Amino acid sequence: MSEAVRTAFVLGGGGRWGAVEVGMLKALGEVGIVPDIVLGTSIGALNGSVIADDPGPSGVSRLAGFWEEVSGADLFRGGFVDRVRNVATLKPAIHETSEIRVIVERVHRPDKLIEDLVIPFQCVAACIERAAEHWFTTGPLVDAMLASSAVPALFPPVEIAGEHFYDGGLVNSVPLTRAVELGAEVVYVLQVGRMESPLRPPHRLHEAALISFEIARRHRFATTMANLPAGVEVHLLPSGNPVAFDDRRQLRWRDTSDTSTLIETAYVASSEYLGGVARV
Repeated sequence: MSEAVRTAFVLGGGGRWGAVEVGMLKALGEVGIVPDIVLGTSIGALNGSVIADDPGPSGVSRLAGFWEEVSGADLFRGGFVDRVRNVATLKPAIHETSEIRVIVERVHRPDKLIEDLVIPFQCVAACIERAAEHWFTTGPLVDAMLASSAVPALFPPVEIAGEHFYDGGLVNSVPLTRAVELGAEVVYVLQVGRMESPLRPPHRLHEAALISFEIARRHRFATTMANLPAGVEVHLLPSGNPVAFDDRRQLRWRDTSDTSTLIETAYVASSEYLGGVARV
C-alpha cells in the first residue's frame, strides 16, 4: 500500500450472525472512528465493502436497510425441491452461485470495482489450487464477494482468472494478520460472537468435530493476538451475542428473524465498550 495505514477495520465471517457487525459499525461511526483500510472475510467482506464504499451514517443506514430487507425474505431463491435436486444429482453444493450473487448485487452494482471504493478495501478467499489464502485488492467487487463467501457444500467454488475459490473463513476467519502485515497501528475487530465463547472438551461424538473446527477457526487469530508487534493496539468489539460452538441457533443459518435484535445488542455493547475506551 502506498499510503500509511493507521486505523484498520477487520470484519470476520459468520453468516447470518454478520448482522452484529452493523451495530458495531454504527457505534464506531457515532464516536467518529473512520478506518484507513477495511479488511473482510465472507459476510464481513460484504459488510465492510459497503462501509468502504459509503463511509459514515449513510453507509451504516444503507447496510442496516439491506439486513432488514433480507430478514423479511428467504435468503436464497432456490426452494426445497431445488436443494434436494442438487444433492440427489451429486452436485458439489446445495445452492447455486447465482443465488448469492442476487444478494450481493442488492448492495453493489455488477460493474463496480474494488478500486472504486472510497476507502481502500481488501477481502480474502481460499484458493483451492494453491491451498492458500488469496487477497482481492483490485478487480470486480461482486466476484470477490462471491469468492470470499462461497461456504463449502452450501455453494460451489467460484472461478476467477482460472482459479477456484472457497470461503475466506477457511484460511483467515478474522483477518487480524492482514491488518498487522499492512502496518496498522490501531485495529478494530468486528467479530460475530464466537471469540467471546470459551471452548471445552467434547462430551459427545458430534462435539469433537465442532470443537476441532473452532480451534482451526480461532487459532490464527489467537496466535496473532499473542504476538502483536509493539505499538499495535487491537480492540475486539463485543457482539452482545456470544455464540458457543454448540449453539443450536447455528443450525438455523437461513433464519434471519432476529436481525434487528442482533444489530441493536451489538450496538449497545460496542457503544459501551467504546465509551470506556474514550474515558481511558
